[in-house]
Amino acid sequence: MGRVTTRVPSTRVDLDAEPSARALRRPDTLAVEEPLEVRVDGTSVAVTMRTPGDDFDLAIGFLLTEGIVAEAGAVRQVMHCLDADESGSPTYNVVDITLAGGAVPDTSRTARSSYVSSACGVCGKTSIDAITATSRYAVAADAVRLDPSVVAGMPQALRARQKVFDRTGGLHAAGLFTADGELLAVREDVGRHNAVDKVVGWAAREGRLPLTGHVLVVSGRASFELTQKAVMAGVPALVSVSAASSLAVQLAAEAGLTLVAFVRPPHLTVYAGDHRLTSALPQGG
Repeated sequence: MGRVTTRVPSTRVDLDAEPSARALRRPDTLAVEEPLEVRVDGTSVAVTMRTPGDDFDLAIGFLLTEGIVAEAGAVRQVMHCLDADESGSPTYNVVDITLAGGAVPDTSRTARSSYVSSACGVCGKTSIDAITATSRYAVAADAVRLDPSVVAGMPQALRARQKVFDRTGGLHAAGLFTADGELLAVREDVGRHNAVDKVVGWAAREGRLPLTGHVLVVSGRASFELTQKAVMAGVPALVSVSAASSLAVQLAAEAGLTLVAFVRPPHLTVYAGDHRLTSALPQGG
């Protein structure tokens, strides 16, 4: 398995120091970023830049949250292909997934830019219709209720488990919580979407899908892409430390997902599904 971090030379500049002592040469720890190719039955379906580690979870989660396979049971076997670098050493940068008999991948959805990228200029309503039509799980029917004070503490609990971020400052994180605040799984990655896919892949391997009654917490902003992945995994609530995008809010409202952003105790902002946090709201609000 590839390294999660690496050491590189760097120069730290302190503008408040005396001119002769402003520059300090020293090694620094960085998060590793390498490509991962995902193959289904030998055919390449995606390449993503990721931090090595939990690659099987990432590959399975990607297939599920992008709608390439309909359920975790469609995956029969996952293995690393022994691709090699220039020196002949294995890179572990290719994962091949073998599907169960009768399972057919939907490869028409493998191009993220078709509706996922914030830069692709796609029609919001078309994107939302595509996700709500594809998801197998009725998120809106999830009867879970959430204590706002418990929700407010989730990002800090996630931050306390971001071990690689402590060393590099360069990774996103996703965490899966129970409604009462128990942290079940944490994954880190240079890509926000990868961190979420790793969590969903873990849940799939554990037989936990759909994630009814759970909360997905992300360390960055709540984008359309992450909201899509929450809906596809059957998560009724998505919580983010930072902002939410307009299309994420529209998708959450359409799908019946509770979307909470700017969680910075003692404040948080609920953009959709506030009925699940009714104890925090005025009656009839």
